[in-house]
Amino acid sequence: MNGNFKDGLNFASKLTLKRIWNGLKVVSAFYISKVTNKPTQWGMPFSISFEPTTSCNLRCPECPSGLRSFTRPTGMLEGDLFKRTIDELSDTLLYLIFYFQGEPYLHPQFLDLVGYSAKKGIYTATSTNAHYLTEANAKKTVESGLDRLVISIDGTTQETYEQYRIGGRLEKVIEGTRNIVKWKKELKSSTPHIVFQFLVVKPNQHQIAEVHELAAALGVDEVGLKTAQIYDYENGSDLITTIDEYSRYTKQRDGSYKIKNKLVNHCWKMWHSCVITWDGLVVPCCFDKDAHYRLGDMKTQTFKDLWFGESYQKFRKTLIRSRSEIEMCKNCTEGTQVWA
Repeated sequence: MNGNFKDGLNFASKLTLKRIWNGLKVVSAFYISKVTNKPTQWGMPFSISFEPTTSCNLRCPECPSGLRSFTRPTGMLEGDLFKRTIDELSDTLLYLIFYFQGEPYLHPQFLDLVGYSAKKGIYTATSTNAHYLTEANAKKTVESGLDRLVISIDGTTQETYEQYRIGGRLEKVIEGTRNIVKWKKELKSSTPHIVFQFLVVKPNQHQIAEVHELAAALGVDEVGLKTAQIYDYENGSDLITTIDEYSRYTKQRDGSYKIKNKLVNHCWKMWHSCVITWDGLVVPCCFDKDAHYRLGDMKTQTFKDLWFGESYQKFRKTLIRSRSEIEMCKNCTEGTQVWA
């Protein structure tokens, strides 16, 4: 059976009447808000990202973890905070991403947290640089019930790979991938659905065909070609790809660059999802890398109180009125992933 079809069936198996009803409320509230230009919120988020840690072993040039440039502290997610949040949200939560910044496998209890969520019937996913997918971790990953494993592989040769994944070793990524594939077969498991994520930048754009070939050879289920977010893009960057399809930016006549998308005054993410940092701060989305827009704190609030609270509603109202007032939105694009 096709890997993507099996993954779709697995995702559909997580649907319950409560989750479907909640999703309908969220979608309805979003469209009513767009029409009326007033923030209406009825349902709880059906997708959240939980950050296991901000620590990382690599030094990727466009990543705050890699650059060690955070103004917020580095740390590890506490199990009690995580479980308390999941217990509150599990009836309506459909999709849980164990990732924001950092390398999830550096968290000592990461796979235990995955297992806790999987037992509640939530579709679970994570993103990793695959340097810690040892035999033991690969086996435990499959046993944890993780549904989707996104492996970052930004080159098919070491020379190309290390131009972005600074400090990384491609052989470790390939070894880790093989370990996961092996243990899926050993344990007769259809999960996790394995995705090779290829961040298309100028140094690796010539290897797009090769990453598809490598994925097929290793038994990877899917390849995702991702566009790169560049922080100081206006004056160009050696990382901006020359393949227009995979670039978030377009070159202007004066040689400067601008972002392609129009800054519309709405955002679906503010109605259906959020990000929770390792220390319990709730922020709007994955663009708020340094948690500047803090809309709540799970250490002192229930999620329901903050989701419908004054800070969140005020943020949604600002977004509907003028998204350009929110600094992080200015470098945001929709549709940044091309699945193949």
